[in-house]
Amino acid sequence: MSTETVNAPTAPVVPEGHVAIEIDGQSLFAPKGSMIIHAADKAGIPIPRFCYHEKLPIAANCRMCLVDAEMGGRPMPKPQPACATPVADGMKVFTRNEKALKAQRNVMEFLLINHPLDCPICDQGGECELQDLSLGYGRSVSRFSERKRTVADEDMGPLVATEMTRCIQCTRCVRFTADIAGTYELGGMQRGENLQIGTYDGKPLTTELSGNVIDVCPVGALTNKVFRFRARPWELIAKESLGYHDALGSNLFLHARRGDVMRSVPRDNEAVNECWLSDRDRYSHQGLYAEDRATKPLIRVDGNGADDCFREASWEEALTRAAEILRAHRGDALGVLVHPATSNEEGALLARLADALGTGNLDHRIAQHDLSDGAVAAQFAMPVAEIGTADAVVIVGSNLRHELPLLHQRLLQASKRGTKIHVINPVDFDFAFPVASKTIVPPSQLASALAGFKLDNAATVAVILGAVAENGVHAAAVRKAASDFAAANAAALCRIPQGANALGLARMGVLPTARDTQSMFADARAAYVLYGIEPGLDFSDQARALKALGAAKVVAFSHFACRSTRAVADVILPIGALPEIDATLTNLDGRDQRAVAGGKLPGDARPGWRVLRALGGELGAGGFDFTDLVGLRAGVSTRAVSVATASASVAAGEGLELAVSQAIYRVDGVTRRASALQSHPLNAGARVVLHPADAAAASLVDGAMAKVDNGVGAATLQVVVDDRVAQGAAWIESGYGATAALGSSRVRVIAVAPVDPSTGVAA
Repeated sequence: MSTETVNAPTAPVVPEGHVAIEIDGQSLFAPKGSMIIHAADKAGIPIPRFCYHEKLPIAANCRMCLVDAEMGGRPMPKPQPACATPVADGMKVFTRNEKALKAQRNVMEFLLINHPLDCPICDQGGECELQDLSLGYGRSVSRFSERKRTVADEDMGPLVATEMTRCIQCTRCVRFTADIAGTYELGGMQRGENLQIGTYDGKPLTTELSGNVIDVCPVGALTNKVFRFRARPWELIAKESLGYHDALGSNLFLHARRGDVMRSVPRDNEAVNECWLSDRDRYSHQGLYAEDRATKPLIRVDGNGADDCFREASWEEALTRAAEILRAHRGDALGVLVHPATSNEEGALLARLADALGTGNLDHRIAQHDLSDGAVAAQFAMPVAEIGTADAVVIVGSNLRHELPLLHQRLLQASKRGTKIHVINPVDFDFAFPVASKTIVPPSQLASALAGFKLDNAATVAVILGAVAENGVHAAAVRKAASDFAAANAAALCRIPQGANALGLARMGVLPTARDTQSMFADARAAYVLYGIEPGLDFSDQARALKALGAAKVVAFSHFACRSTRAVADVILPIGALPEIDATLTNLDGRDQRAVAGGKLPGDARPGWRVLRALGGELGAGGFDFTDLVGLRAGVSTRAVSVATASASVAAGEGLELAVSQAIYRVDGVTRRASALQSHPLNAGARVVLHPADAAAASLVDGAMAKVDNGVGAATLQVVVDDRVAQGAAWIESGYGATAALGSSRVRVIAVAPVDPSTGVAA
């Protein structure tokens, strides 16, 4: 006789820190303290919602996520908001039973009482969360005949359009400006049925992340003012692309209609930009369609340097002329200068072209003054996604909020978790996070201030070195101090690459083995290749650059046929910008990211790699025999270069030290031509900001006009008196024609009109 043992099923072991719950009959484990909606989302169980957003604090305003729940076999007396009800061991949740569905449908009915029936003209139509959910939870006929309420709109600036009658008071936008942007610009005013969402002061939104309120708005109350009424969502084709105005490389989608880029929206990537997008990346596509966009090859018809003496030419003729110039100026007579947002593919070909022409004068570090240490862009020692876990962060020489808006946002979140942030700057720049300590000194003292800085009780430390330090005349000393500080404190050194693809171009070998940018201008070359550069605004020393370029033969691969390009170029070859080409960029984490062409090329413009391939073929150079982008990429590899060093740059002259930061919406040719960004309040215009003591010494008052002179170039600028500037320094923003000639040397600031001593007002 045989016996058979039957093992009874054992209950699954609940992981530590979790509870066992059941949602719609499905058994789940959920972390203690998490909400029902978190568990449901992880299990793929849909629960309708409007106010809940995974990146925002929970508000439980809309009540659309009401569910039925039981505890210990006893039903809770009323439906519970899934976004604000913590899970508990043994809890049973019903999201689709009669009680839950009735509650959800009743909430939808209340939401639609005052909502206008303007879906046919609403710019959010086709991608509206309210529209989508009303299909499943709304009634076909309204039971209310009362008059709908209306809410007056307010002007929130050039980027965000408002139709506040549509607002359902979910407060996502309020929580975004408060908790993500840190600017607290939106809020609820009045109470009950009179509640309105708006700004407290009626002024435009000033946050550099304002466009994200469009994405989080579940209705059409906040929409894209630039895109508004230009196309319907179903007419658009989405292409994966990248932000190319800073080194973060935010992931985004370009939405194009018939080849025209209509808008940019964020593409989720937790390691890079999460689900957010800076306004600079969101609205810059406007600049692609500027009047001076280069659309035809142009050849100079005389040699007098006039900017209007060009004629259109065929590609064959233009390439022949470009090849003639390059053949006649090979070797050390030629300089090749590359914009730091140029793609890896184009960079690799430019390095091959320089090799074929026998020149070691190749550089992409066009905005940096002091390269005496041979510095090149380096990968962050701590990934962006992990910087927020550091115990302490030290920011040196950076207006981080304007330089890398989404890294600034991550530090704001980090500060809430306890990260201590310290700042060493020549200007007390505006940050949204609290600063544990700040040291405001003139640029020449940044290195010594960092060397003398002491950190206490910080196990993990990150040092962020920004553009003010990297591009200044004392950059080498600051970099050395930052390296020493990082070594002494076991800190991660994070030097922000100065350009969207500066790290990629460094890896591609777009670096000098002979002369760097400064040397190419100090000892002018007979000919230059300019790639993607606006020569009037993109160089660190504009006066010296334009003088050298104006006396040389110049082949310009350009997105724009602007006045400064026409003034120096002999041949202008129109090339596509990043949104119009397939390309690879390397971000500050060393992450290679690909962009797909989203917009069509204007006129006869061509992708840069195609133009370089044709020019290489015209010159008979090796390495240009591929036929397509796949073939090009197959031959691209990193290239180690022994970088030539130059003598240290000296801040000569008398007067105040110049502290230069980049204007947030003037970083390159595309952003400068985006009209909506140029109308933004953060685009303050060309000005010089002085400490009160320095202004008084020069007999200047706030609002006066002053001549700012460095002995080489001069500018007449409006004076702003502000004690946020270190005494002994004058702060200007680069990217403006008025400040381009000043470089980073010491300057004398002289009153244009004398000041009346009795009133303190300029005469």
